[in-house]
Amino acid sequence: MSVRESAEVDLGRVDELIEREETALEPKHRASIEYKQVVAKTVAGGVASSWQDAPPHAVFIDHGEGNRLWDIDGNEYVDYHLGYGAMVVGHAHPKVVEAVERQIHRGSHFAQPTRDLDAVGENLVERFGLPLWRFCNSGTEATLEAARLMRAVTGREMLIKIEGTYHGHHDSLMISVMPDPDQIGPREHPASLPQVPGIPQAFADLVRVVPFNDLSEAERAFAENEGKIAGMIVEPAMMNCGVILPEPGYLRGLKDICHRNGALFAFDEVKTGATIAYGGAVEAFGVRPDIVALAKAIGGGLPCGAIGATEEVFARVVSGELDMAGTYNGNPLTMAASRVALTEILTRDAYDHFDDIHTKLAEGCTAVIENHRLPAYVTGLGAKGSVIYSATPVKEYRDSLGIDERITYLAWLFQQNRGVFKSPWSKQETWTTSVWHTDEDVRKYVANFEEFAAAISQ
Repeated sequence: MSVRESAEVDLGRVDELIEREETALEPKHRASIEYKQVVAKTVAGGVASSWQDAPPHAVFIDHGEGNRLWDIDGNEYVDYHLGYGAMVVGHAHPKVVEAVERQIHRGSHFAQPTRDLDAVGENLVERFGLPLWRFCNSGTEATLEAARLMRAVTGREMLIKIEGTYHGHHDSLMISVMPDPDQIGPREHPASLPQVPGIPQAFADLVRVVPFNDLSEAERAFAENEGKIAGMIVEPAMMNCGVILPEPGYLRGLKDICHRNGALFAFDEVKTGATIAYGGAVEAFGVRPDIVALAKAIGGGLPCGAIGATEEVFARVVSGELDMAGTYNGNPLTMAASRVALTEILTRDAYDHFDDIHTKLAEGCTAVIENHRLPAYVTGLGAKGSVIYSATPVKEYRDSLGIDERITYLAWLFQQNRGVFKSPWSKQETWTTSVWHTDEDVRKYVANFEEFAAAISQ
């Protein structure tokens, strides 16, 4: 939904406000800033993951409970970050703590199958409608296995992915994740660009990139590479530019195109699975792919991953022709947490709660947007939502290129300085909610957003 007659944001004013908010934030994080220098003596960059070192500085967390976080300076926050969506069950949920504590006394690792595999597998079959599953330890591993399965089953090497989507930190798909606008090439034939140094161009040459929400460009990609495409992987709701929903018929059309060309169709539901609906995007959009890759929310806070597929796709794994292995795959701690998270916490009632909280967040933020005539709108489903700073709908990566990152960074600073923790700044202002979020938490978020909107509208 676009915002009509929106006011133009004064970027000079935004710069002034960024300086003011950064100045206010730094004294609150003195312990984090000083501790990072200590960590940097032995840990590269002073953080465990490059994305943890977002401007203006890394924030070190001490502990969390429910939907609250406390950093090492003692600041308390309502958590709308939730570990990039992994913690929709909330922090230290008593049921997860009990399950993990019970298992740790029995042993944490055996590299052998243990109980809980059947309970988790049965729940995932119910949610996503795919009959067979295997487990791993991250979204990166899940999408890596999905890519390998598509190639092994079809005997082909090329893959199709969406421009501007992230499918994990491996060479097969870390292509054109946030490509430089000066290098992306024409829309009808985007360049396939390695996202970071160290990824050989040979990997990029095996990936054909297409825009989201455009069936004709997917058709073009198959036509130009007849008989070469093993499969297509897609985030069913694109998450790197805010929450970008698929146009009606788009996902069904992609599945049909893939099957007409002898290729497989895969959903990367690492972010959407068990968050936007009980059955993830499969339920929300009514399309069941050949393969689903999961992680994050299904693990109850422990490192996790899962790959679901049809019996035909998994036939080579079942026969032993194709190994799908990992020392920690299906480890008992993760399986114990996952069983409780999926069967006792993330029940269908939980998704009624997510929908209710999302509706209130969307209505509150939309009212602020309209009151201050911001060039923005709200989108999302279930536990996932975002404010997108565009006067017209963003339907694909290239639509987001004109959004100025200073605006979303300032929105992050306003929330952070006022007791709301969100994912590090980028071109979208996203949120994730948990089973613990309340109407009071919504009012806090919207009040902060109102203060931000009033400040940039002056």
